[in-house]
Amino acid sequence: MNSPNSQPAETQNRKADHLRVCLEEDVQFRETTSGLERYRFTHCCLPELSLSDIDLSTTFLGKQLGAPLLISSMTGGTELAKTINYRLAEVAQHYKIAMGVGSQRVAVENPSVGDTFAVRKVAPDILLFANLGAVQLNYGYGIDECRRVIDLLAADALILHLNPLQECVQTKGDTNFRGLLDKISKLCYKLEVPVIAKEVGNGISAAMAKKLIDAGVSAIDVAGAGGTSWAKVEGQRAKDARQRRLGATFADWGLPTAECVTGIRAVAPAIPLIASGGLTNGLDAAKAIALGADMAGLARPFLQAAAESEQAAGELAEVLIAELATVLLCAGCATLSELKDSGVLQRLG
Repeated sequence: MNSPNSQPAETQNRKADHLRVCLEEDVQFRETTSGLERYRFTHCCLPELSLSDIDLSTTFLGKQLGAPLLISSMTGGTELAKTINYRLAEVAQHYKIAMGVGSQRVAVENPSVGDTFAVRKVAPDILLFANLGAVQLNYGYGIDECRRVIDLLAADALILHLNPLQECVQTKGDTNFRGLLDKISKLCYKLEVPVIAKEVGNGISAAMAKKLIDAGVSAIDVAGAGGTSWAKVEGQRAKDARQRRLGATFADWGLPTAECVTGIRAVAPAIPLIASGGLTNGLDAAKAIALGADMAGLARPFLQAAAESEQAAGELAEVLIAELATVLLCAGCATLSELKDSGVLQRLG
């Protein structure tokens, strides 16, 4: 039987494991890709633009961004996670891009680690997302816990992440997802900030997005297949053979990111939409935006860079922005709106 203090310790140890595995092990999808490689931009050899004319600025949930980039949710709860989060927040502030933190459940269970998430002090102006697992609403969490994690960050929105596969593979995972849509809906109408529904790497279908939007969520982060496989992450840290087998079996489960973006945009033309899952560079980000996303999220590339240094994370942000600007110039588009509306992205085959 667990002692009263065992749950916070278990959660904190899991956070440390996640960080180690994601930095050191092969956790990428083996066969399933983001689907973005199936698209190509039509090159414009004479764009009648200067690179200095390119405008990457945009707004998301009412907040101005210098570029349509999100440092996606990753970590928190340990000293290394604190270092990484603060480095990433400094970069987000400098380049005027958005940031989400990892699940803050560990800070609810153990308030002493709250400071590992509390990056607002170094990033006063960024679009910042708090984060909790939606399934926790079936395990004693409610509006008070949601407000607590929002307040800890002075966050602009709350991500509720959806992760049934991860919980099935995770040792002692929380696997009761019954009745969550109604609980999410009630939260959406009670909370003072917007709610973002996000998968963790297995994708959100158009049909499910429609249900979430009808329930009241203000934005969707598709977090599709093709990048980090959390089935592999949990399988690699599992202590028993059954969970390791589950992780291997479902390592490639999920909906490709490109399919999620196009499917959701077809049924919900106006919902603020984030494309994440398998994006590795600014060209991927530009493809996702041309397909209909409003913002592109990257997680593991930023995690690896920030684990090295703040300078490395800043250099990554700078090259992503340069890659985005290069796409727009070479596609003959001055703005992100033009990129979406110009029809310059073609599906191959």
